[in-house]
Amino acid sequence: MKIIEGGVTAAKGFCAAGIAAGIKKNGKDMAMIYSEKACRVAGTFTTNLYKAAPVKWDQAIVKADDFSLEIADGSALEDGTARMIADGTAHAVVVNSGVANACTGAKGYGYCRDTAAKAAQLFGIRENQVLVASTGVIGQQVPIDKICAGIEAMKPQLSDGAEGGSLAAEAIMTTDTVKKEAAVQITLGGKTVTVGGMCKGSGMIHPNMCTMLSFITTDANISREMLQKALSASVPDTYNMISVDGDTSTNDTCLVLANGLAENPEITEDNEDYQLFFAALNEVNTRLAKKMAADGEGATAMFEVKIIGAKSKEQAVTISKSVVSSSLVKAMIYGHDANCGRILCAMGYSGADFDPDQVDVYFESAAGKIKIIENGVPNGYSEEEATKILSESAVTAIADLKMGDAAATAWGCDLTYDYVKINADYRS
Repeated sequence: MKIIEGGVTAAKGFCAAGIAAGIKKNGKDMAMIYSEKACRVAGTFTTNLYKAAPVKWDQAIVKADDFSLEIADGSALEDGTARMIADGTAHAVVVNSGVANACTGAKGYGYCRDTAAKAAQLFGIRENQVLVASTGVIGQQVPIDKICAGIEAMKPQLSDGAEGGSLAAEAIMTTDTVKKEAAVQITLGGKTVTVGGMCKGSGMIHPNMCTMLSFITTDANISREMLQKALSASVPDTYNMISVDGDTSTNDTCLVLANGLAENPEITEDNEDYQLFFAALNEVNTRLAKKMAADGEGATAMFEVKIIGAKSKEQAVTISKSVVSSSLVKAMIYGHDANCGRILCAMGYSGADFDPDQVDVYFESAAGKIKIIENGVPNGYSEEEATKILSESAVTAIADLKMGDAAATAWGCDLTYDYVKINADYRS
């Protein structure tokens, strides 16, 4: 596997654009990804019962099994549904930032259709081949006139170069401080296959999908079923292992589009080529997930939690999520204070069963590694050395349960004063 520069335009056949459409007060706020060749699509979505209108729209396309889906529309049929024919393929993704189009009812859903219809008209494709996504303030209707004008403005600006992908990654940001991209290349059947992506996410981030939008593109030739299998297998160990603030959003969406232009032998089963593709997809997802964790609202440090020596993967996942999500532990990381009791406490209330008297805990960063807990009690470590290690921009806590060979890693960030300020002033 080769790590390369770029994002959603790294793979063959994909172009992108990002513009300021006037949805936000300042900066770019609309992005588009387009493939002239129809793409097979896979997706995962928020577990929040309040699902934003774009989530419902995309789910209908991604989960089209019988090519005839009833999806909430509120206008066509007496029972408030409309029939849309979908075949699980897409050409385009249209994204806006600034307004989430969540908790907006039938009107908000209708705006998803209007968005797709505008793109379909301009590109000569079907409206059910246009995926949509939104991020921003919940409870406001999107300014559909600006959305449609933005789509028209983006079409001539679409570029298959790195700049097009970079502009798109910038346009989907809300409270993010940096754009987030990743790309890798592998070889399948003698053909070079590229997987690239972009995401946004900084606050309202918590496992079971988080306030994030993630868009992955690939030129791999892979069946729709295997594409979904790969994504569904990757998400639990990547996006579902990050937490900034414990809030699960209404808009979480991860979409993967595969146009097959690499011309590798089609992946239709779980074979060696599938495993290589999965590894590439998982690498991109991991890199994007860690970028979101590091860019948590107000964060000054990325915080990684590794649970090793567990008796099962489930046990390790449960404990690592509990520690990385703890407000007290996160505040401890911000203060560079090796208050080891907070980590033990978060492990203890995780709900996982383990022997507290066997646990060893370490801190590690670019400044070194130190053991702070041995067999469940502090071991007389140097506070000065521990503070030095915790003062780096990336810090890892490692807990060894000494129960088996299973492990899991979760990612988050410290909790700072600025997190409260950002969210107190979010709408103003």
